[in-house]
Amino acid sequence: METDNHAVAQAVHDVGSALWFGGTVMGVTGVNKSGADLEQGIDRIRVAESAWSRFSPMQWAGIGATMLAGLQLTRVGTGRLAMQRGFGSVGALKAGITVLGAAATAYSAYCGSRIGQLAEQAYDRGNEIDVRDATVPGPATPPQIAKWQRRQRIAQVAVPILAGANIVCGSYLVQSYRPAATAKGILRRFLPDRMAGGGMTGGTMPGMWMR
Repeated sequence: METDNHAVAQAVHDVGSALWFGGTVMGVTGVNKSGADLEQGIDRIRVAESAWSRFSPMQWAGIGATMLAGLQLTRVGTGRLAMQRGFGSVGALKAGITVLGAAATAYSAYCGSRIGQLAEQAYDRGNEIDVRDATVPGPATPPQIAKWQRRQRIAQVAVPILAGANIVCGSYLVQSYRPAATAKGILRRFLPDRMAGGGMTGGTMPGMWMR
């Protein structure tokens, strides 16, 4: 029998989102910046690239859990998509944000690989790798490396913003399962004029909704 209690899917979704968001924030604020403690610029890039590479499987596991559990929650919420106003639009927004976040994650990883490749090539030629940390160039950073550092920095800021927005949308959808929110959403769907005019509020809602 279908119910609105989908605790396992919700838990998988929330844990995956937390892993994605929290891990990325830690990487941006911790891993990247800690490279400044190293003396050699090439080591700053190497250490950050190594750390992100090791975290990547867990990061993608979090993204995968978010997407797959989100699909399951959408499947079991098809009735709400049709009946409850606001549920479908926020769900669609959440799906779009998740896809954009995954794309930004992939692009950030690609930027990191390009930085690593270019840095190693420059180092092999005997060039000094002058960087402040993994994503911030220094005055003498080769232009190609600096270009990819700027791109990665933007992508890495975008990822936690999008992952966080995904969590916010998820919280809204969870709250939409509350009986009062469900009733209000259905009334807004089928009686928009009366709801807009204040004809049905918490104090004047018909008895059928107050039981």
